[in-house]
This record gives sequence, structure tokens and C-alpha cells, in this order.
Amino acid sequence: MGESGLRSLIEHSDFIFENSFVSAVAIVNHPKIELIGLSVGPFEEGKEYEIRLWIAQELEREGIVKIKEGALDATKLYKIQWTERIQAVSQLSSLPEDFYPKLRRMIEDLRSASKNSPEKMREYEYVQNLSLDVVNCRLKKIISLASSSAQESQTSKNLTIEERDLYERIRQIVNEW
Repeated sequence: MGESGLRSLIEHSDFIFENSFVSAVAIVNHPKIELIGLSVGPFEEGKEYEIRLWIAQELEREGIVKIKEGALDATKLYKIQWTERIQAVSQLSSLPEDFYPKLRRMIEDLRSASKNSPEKMREYEYVQNLSLDVVNCRLKKIISLASSSAQESQTSKNLTIEERDLYERIRQIVNEW
């Protein structure tokens, strides 16, 4: 699988993430909304609903709902980075399956916000550095694990879908070599 295969894996991961269900609370009463092929609502103020993420994001932009699920932020990312750094080289900490899609969105949101705010620019740079540290740390561990004779099932349980693909590719290359 080349670059296009990796790109399609990331796009697939993002598609799965965008179509996952999230909890959202209606902040206003709103009638049912008819979309092509599906409908959402009606919404009653104060009630909680399970809605696909992409729909919930649009409804949140329109001021109809507030998404309850916690997005990734700098504090959570710092905790992930700290945890990853204290783990032994042979151990990966557990990440949520949607870690990378959330990370990509957080970075993109901060990049956009940083154009108008020096404070957001500092946060964007901080998050960029934390992100690179997490990715580099995990990448080193994945390469090490894929090139060792460690038990595969134990190793792959803490990998995200993107990391699992990378691990399998490296393992295949090492075995063929």
C-alpha cells in the first residue's frame, strides 16, 4: 500500500469518526429537519439526543444543540504525551480509536483561530509540539515492536487503526527483509 493507500486509510478513519454517534443536548426547541435520505429531530430544549457527529456539528453551528462529548484539547493532549513518555520503549499506552481524527480537527481548528489571535497562535504552536512528540514517541515504539519478535496480539491491542496499519506494514517489510 503506497501513499494513496495511506491517504485512503486516513480518509476512511475520518469517515468513520464523522459518522460516529455523539451525545448532544438541545439548547432550543426546534422542529424536525428533513435531509435527503434522513431526518433529525424534532428537538426539545434540555433533552439529550444521540446524533451522528457531522450532523451534531452543523446543528451546534446553528445554535440548536450543544455536543456533550469532550473534544481533544491541549490539557488532554499533554496528559497523553506525558503518559506516553513514561512508558517503557516496549509499551504503548492506550489511545481512543478516534485519537488521530480528533487530533487532526483540533490542530486545524487552532490553525484557523490562530490567524486572528496571538493567544491561539501560541496554543497552536504548543499543540503542534505536543502532537509531534506523541507521534514521534509512538512511531519509535511501533517500529521497535514491529521489528522485534514480541507477541503480536498483545502489541496491537493499544494501537489505533492508523497505527495498526503502520505496524503491519513495518512488520511485513522486516519479515521480508
